[in-house]
Amino acid sequence: MKKLNEILVVIIFILTAVLAAAAGLKAYDIYDTDRRIAKEQEEIELAQLFARNEEAQNRVLEMEAEIQELAEDKEALARFIAQIQSEELAELIDESEEAAESIIGDGTVSGNGTVFGDGTVSGNILWPDGTVSGNGTVSGNATVSGNGTVSGNTVSGNAIGSVSGNRGEINYYDGTMTDNSIFDAWRGIYEQPDNMSLAARRLLRTSLQETLEVNQADRERIAENKQDFTGMKIACLGDSITAAANLDKEDNYQQYSYPARLKELLGAEEVYNLGIGGSSIGRYWADAYVERYQEIPEDVDAIIVMGGTNDGFCVSNKEFGSLEERAYRTFCGDLDELMRGLKENYPDAEIFFATPLPNILQDYLMKERDYLLPQQKFVDVILSLAGEYGFQVIDLYNSNILDSHDANVVAEYIPDGVHGNHEGYQIIAEHFASQLIQHYEEKKEADTVSGNDMDEESVSENGTEEESGDNVS
Repeated sequence: MKKLNEILVVIIFILTAVLAAAAGLKAYDIYDTDRRIAKEQEEIELAQLFARNEEAQNRVLEMEAEIQELAEDKEALARFIAQIQSEELAELIDESEEAAESIIGDGTVSGNGTVFGDGTVSGNILWPDGTVSGNGTVSGNATVSGNGTVSGNTVSGNAIGSVSGNRGEINYYDGTMTDNSIFDAWRGIYEQPDNMSLAARRLLRTSLQETLEVNQADRERIAENKQDFTGMKIACLGDSITAAANLDKEDNYQQYSYPARLKELLGAEEVYNLGIGGSSIGRYWADAYVERYQEIPEDVDAIIVMGGTNDGFCVSNKEFGSLEERAYRTFCGDLDELMRGLKENYPDAEIFFATPLPNILQDYLMKERDYLLPQQKFVDVILSLAGEYGFQVIDLYNSNILDSHDANVVAEYIPDGVHGNHEGYQIIAEHFASQLIQHYEEKKEADTVSGNDMDEESVSENGTEEESGDNVS
């Protein structure tokens, strides 16, 4: 009997094990089926996403051709651009006033804030040509700039009131306003001119004016450069702007790309061009930066990442994501992964992120596809994450240079609204060269001040500095 009981226990144990295994297999089968269905659904959604983005990119090519044709008639192009922007104009003005107020000292642009001396500006818009419009007044007979004064004691009424006097252009380098200009009054008001937004800069001057002034300053800095770049290797990760699209029908066209021009301007040992047309930062379109940044050679001294344009042509709120989640296959998540990977894999390289140039095609495409987002959202994330990782930023977007919302810029430098011609790519190269020179000059100065470059003879035996103060080389 005992033996029979033992056999029954064994049988029960075996049956229990079989049932448990069957239940486990069934659970795994359900899990595997669910996982397979989820994967298939993900692949379907991804295919739909890429199909949507491919269609949008093809539309962008059509738009580029439209812009290029219109560029032959600047007046027609200006009307076309104005039509695209008409719905955004009020919003632009609001954003500009808010941006200006955020960097003004004790005064404000609107709301009876003091602008200069005893004069006030209330409810007016100051346009790049020096005119003041709106119902506000400029009072107090205060000198505004240079030799120019406000005509009479008051500029008021509903009509545009022109400001008289010897008005020059705004002449400033790297965002600092100088010389003889109607806007010299702003010099003591703006506390952070380098941090002005694109909207605020647009109210001060046109992109063509800004481009010419900044380019002049860039050329002067390059001409006066004393930094030695001869042993330096630089990698440029980018899209079609880096690859010199627009010129690809010319023989050896890459010699005109900004990386090639940068090499010549700096006299660097090597500048690698890792630009691929149509590529995006994130994984929702082709040749994502986050999946190919490791192609950068390990021994580079500096890395320039310029992107975000194609992301703007692709991304909805879903693909944009958030800085809180930083999810895979979102702009926020993939950009974070890219920056983290660069910092970890290239710890000795100086890393620069360039925000995208503002382009009219983004606004044009957004009119047809309401899921798209303004460029400013992408720029804000680039600036935020670059600050988090301690990277340098070349803020092209807010600089107001080469902005294809300006018909003159399109006609002269950006013939299809996005990509440069020879002169356009040269300006980008000169701006990047100038920014690198400035960075390394400041870095050398900081090292010198901190004592890293002190002359050994000026340091006493116990390691302290001599009282003479001649310790900085």
